[in-house]
Amino acid sequence: MELTVNGVERRLPGEVTLADLVAQLTGESRGVAVAVNGEVVPRTGWPARALRDGDRVEVLTAAQGG
Repeated sequence: MELTVNGVERRLPGEVTLADLVAQLTGESRGVAVAVNGEVVPRTGWPARALRDGDRVEVLTAAQGG
């Protein structure tokens, strides 16, 4: 499956959920917001949200500092 994640094309094997992708990218879910094809997906929906070929995913992490 081919996705665009944060503007970069990625190729992933087989079926992947949004929760799987976030875990691969960040290692955790705290302080993370995700949108798929321009729609924010609540954290509770990540495990059930299967990604599809061509999806555009934006993963944002909160940063501390000033």
